[in-house]
Amino acid sequence: MLNWTATIVFVLLFVLVTYLGFAAARWRQGDLNHLHEWGLGGRRFGTIVTWFLLGGDLYTAYTFVAVPALVYGAGAVGFFAVPYTILIYPILFVVFPRLWTVAHRKGYVTPADFVRGRYGNRWLALAIALTGVIATMPYIALQLVGMEVVIGALGFHAEGLIGDLPLIIAFIILAAFTYTSGLRAPAMIAVVKDVLIYIAVIAAVIVVPAKLGGFGAIFAKIDAAKAILPAPADGSTIPFSGYATLALGSALALFLYPHSMTAILSSSDARVIRRNASILPAYSLVLGLLALLGFMAVAAGVGQMPDFADGFKQYGANFAVPALFLAMFPSWFVGVAFAAIAIGALVPAAIMSIACANLYTRNIYREFINPTCTHIQESSQAKMMSLLVKVGALFFVVYLPQQYAIQMQLLGGIWIIQTLPAIMLGLYTRWLNSWALLIGWAVSIVAGTWMEASLGFKGAVFPLHIFGYTFPCYIALASVVLNIAISVVLTLVLEKAAPDRHLDDTKAADYV
Repeated sequence: MLNWTATIVFVLLFVLVTYLGFAAARWRQGDLNHLHEWGLGGRRFGTIVTWFLLGGDLYTAYTFVAVPALVYGAGAVGFFAVPYTILIYPILFVVFPRLWTVAHRKGYVTPADFVRGRYGNRWLALAIALTGVIATMPYIALQLVGMEVVIGALGFHAEGLIGDLPLIIAFIILAAFTYTSGLRAPAMIAVVKDVLIYIAVIAAVIVVPAKLGGFGAIFAKIDAAKAILPAPADGSTIPFSGYATLALGSALALFLYPHSMTAILSSSDARVIRRNASILPAYSLVLGLLALLGFMAVAAGVGQMPDFADGFKQYGANFAVPALFLAMFPSWFVGVAFAAIAIGALVPAAIMSIACANLYTRNIYREFINPTCTHIQESSQAKMMSLLVKVGALFFVVYLPQQYAIQMQLLGGIWIIQTLPAIMLGLYTRWLNSWALLIGWAVSIVAGTWMEASLGFKGAVFPLHIFGYTFPCYIALASVVLNIAISVVLTLVLEKAAPDRHLDDTKAADYV
């Protein structure tokens, strides 16, 4: 049955962000026929806007559904997201102001632009661009999965096209205001999204424990095996290496995604990035509280409530948070919380589609198809590509089972981290040979995909056997170590046969 009160509140808030999305075209107005204006907001976002934009970028609808769902289903292992989001901020503080500085001075719009300028190798830049686009597509689809769950929780359970209609309408609206306003739209909407998320989470961690008898009563109902990390099954296994490498590898990969890079490059100054590295951990606090919602859902027994049987059957553990809000809050507040999650899908999906469009336009269209394109042609291509990316993501959700998008997202993390040597190491040294980097990238893409396939695309931790020990390791981290090793060894060979350091278009002063 449709929850009319929650649905009305949900729709009203959705109408508000739709208005803001179109109004954003006139905010800090610039010529949207230039790609850096449409795709980077004119590089004019200050500390506060960047904070909301990065927060909206990194803490997505799927995060707010999947992290507590993992805690609900698997227990304490789901908290890996908290240390990993803490690890990313020192990386952000140290590394990415250098990227912003060189990109600002050289006019780079994408990370592949930087690679093209730094190494003078269009094929390496193409590999970086394609990796970014392909790794991001399923990530966009997963935002729709989060939106789909809350729309279903409102009571929209029709089958076929009618059942998907609310999701399709939401994405048509997203496509329209992204096309019109570019990055300004998600930047403005991110403010509303984050305020709603903070309200929903703070209310949940106050109201739900009060109704369940306090946190002590909640943890008393959690199975002891789920309250701690599972012990290694094999005595020869290095304890908890899977958990630790998952956190470290995820931290290294996160800011390599094109949408993260886009939010960084849209900042007005390198100091804005450093300030945000200092204040963004506030989101990690919220994420920790959010993860606790998984245990609250267990303690509340939402999985055993007859009213939610269909929701859990259709969406699995992803239905835990919507069920908890439906069970514990009045309908009007359920509408607020569900709108926060749905808007939390629109913001990152918009940024991701813009990031993919920037990569296509600068590093494929302008580099290989139309090198003499005008600013208007360049921005038009980006706008059209952003629409195509959204259609592709919508296809994932409507016509393919959810597990395919999830499996592709696991591969996305493995693939995107292979850009680390060219980008992150390239910010500090030009010692590595570009062809060595390209070969290292290719071999590691294949190796990482093979390891993931050997697990049946059902996990991301691969058991490495080293010197008689079993070392469970996050596949992304293991494969990028292989990537770096190959790049170093081949550089020693290729720099004698085909040196290419003279192709660097940047100078040391460009990074300071």
